[in-house]
Amino acid sequence: MIQKKLATWFINLQRKYKAVILISIDIFFVLFALWCSFSLRWGVFYVPKGDEWYLFAAAPFIAIPIFIRLGLYRAIIRYIEVKALCTIVQASALYALLFAFVIYESAIKVIPRTVSPLNWIFIMLLVGGSRLIARGWLRGTYLRVISENNISLFVKKNVIIYGAGSAGSQLATALEQGHDFKAVAFIDDNKTLHNRRINNLTIYPLSALSGLIERHSVANILLAMPSAKRSRISELIRILETYKVHVMSMPGLSDIAEGRVSVDALQEVDIADLLGRDPVAPNKALLEANINQKVVMITGAGGSIGSELCRQIIKLKPRSLILYEINEFGLYEIEKELKQWLAKKPSAYKPEIIPILGSITNAKRIEKTCKAFKVQTIYHAAAYKHVPLVEQNPGEAIYNNIFGTLYAAQAAIKAEVELFVLISTDKAVRPTNTMGATKRFAELILQALSLKNAGQPNTCFTMVRFGNVLGSSGSVVPLFREQIARGGPVTVTDPAIIRYFMTIPEAAQLVIQAGALSQGGDVFVLDMGEPIRILDLAKRMIHLSGLEIKNEQAPDGEIEIKFTGLRPGEKLYEELLIGDNVTETIHPRIMRASEHSLTWEELEQLLTALEIANNKDDFVQIREVLKHAVLEFTPQCCVKDLLSEQKLSLPI
Repeated sequence: MIQKKLATWFINLQRKYKAVILISIDIFFVLFALWCSFSLRWGVFYVPKGDEWYLFAAAPFIAIPIFIRLGLYRAIIRYIEVKALCTIVQASALYALLFAFVIYESAIKVIPRTVSPLNWIFIMLLVGGSRLIARGWLRGTYLRVISENNISLFVKKNVIIYGAGSAGSQLATALEQGHDFKAVAFIDDNKTLHNRRINNLTIYPLSALSGLIERHSVANILLAMPSAKRSRISELIRILETYKVHVMSMPGLSDIAEGRVSVDALQEVDIADLLGRDPVAPNKALLEANINQKVVMITGAGGSIGSELCRQIIKLKPRSLILYEINEFGLYEIEKELKQWLAKKPSAYKPEIIPILGSITNAKRIEKTCKAFKVQTIYHAAAYKHVPLVEQNPGEAIYNNIFGTLYAAQAAIKAEVELFVLISTDKAVRPTNTMGATKRFAELILQALSLKNAGQPNTCFTMVRFGNVLGSSGSVVPLFREQIARGGPVTVTDPAIIRYFMTIPEAAQLVIQAGALSQGGDVFVLDMGEPIRILDLAKRMIHLSGLEIKNEQAPDGEIEIKFTGLRPGEKLYEELLIGDNVTETIHPRIMRASEHSLTWEELEQLLTALEIANNKDDFVQIREVLKHAVLEFTPQCCVKDLLSEQKLSLPI
């Protein structure tokens, strides 16, 4: 009882008082270690004589500043780790060396040489050992006190760590200090490690996993393979899907190294790992060609693609980065993030970040922005992209996606911008919805302007077309995560629906590199790999959450999958090419497509007709203009606008 009260009293003390107590104890240890060194060397009960008292007076004044400087009093004793013990060894060694120098430079005679190494050993054992003993005592008391107040707080879940390397070892140590998980074993593919022990945990082969799950009632497996290739992670995840366990993973090495997350910041399995697609190393020359020491502007800078472009571009050292965004909060968030990133970098590298709040449909503002800052490169990511919402609000989509692109392109020409890159979509290929048609129309605008200005190409226009990106706003992946967390059901539009997927960082890198390959009017298509069936994605996400799908075969399952039917304008599958005329580029994942285009004169007439129809809210005429401009446009649903009083019912 007295020990419990004493430990509780110490834990609740303010840090400055704890530091005073520890320093006082260490002063005693320093003096005691020195006395033990002399006594052991002489083999008698040592009593200092004459000038030798000065050594005992000097020892604390040498040791304590070193201990303070190396952080011995900043560590929380009950959570002290091996790394802290290494620091104690270093601090003790440094003190012993300095004290030895004092001894042998002093005028004191007959000081044996063996006193110095003995002094180091004793101080190391006393300071380090006392902290280990205090760690066990304080931590045990702390856990008992907390558990008495809230027993459930420290009921840890048994977990198995897959990967017995350095990352796995660090993760096991971190989990030991936490309150959520208790590691019971390691699994590793390396046969030479099997049956060995790390952190008092045995390393087993994968074949033992089933027995371990049953024996320890394991519901979670933690992947500690942050440096493994995605193809290997994907293969491993497919194996783990067969077990009814929740699979989580450590963050990537880059995130840990840059201090964005800690080793034990566990996360759901990255859906990018399910793709099993290893990214191609970027071509540095292509990345820097239109960015390094240039003024770059990104429209839609607060969106999913726009914000990732900002993150990639800021690393390529532009002279200035202009964030053009209509969403105030989105603009605030990306500006704050970039400035925080820059604050951690050397002072010599400080590109100017300029947030511009404005709409791309404001022709004067975007032109003034381009001229005021002498913009050299534009990445045009601003667009309305959500298919059902655009179908219900076609007028705004026309104004934003088509005329916004027109105004931005015209501003680029007037400001003599060197490169203009349009972020397009696979839905622009043989579109069945208004969103896809507007994006294809935007492509036609840039193609027509390229033909018109072929003789004086001050501005090079190009388009980059790709499919869905993982984790973007409106993406199916965060929707599925939310539905699984809620207990279901998980909604899938159709059992046969498939989509191309790519990670946002890879898409942004490829967009930047594709822009550098442009010769004017190019349509670039990114290699998206193999398409994924959305139903399979939903099933895998449910399994990796440690849950079972509820159906006729498994009526006791936890999560049901419901089919809701295709939404207005939605395809079963997406395409990336209108025709078959495609050529390779120097980048293995960027292709150049040669597709039908219109002259500026033809397009100008269509733009005039579209503007008149849009101003009148004549959505029937709007659709006719779109069908005339985009020859492949085959609408799947009736014309619909939520604010319109017209009965707009056209045959599908």
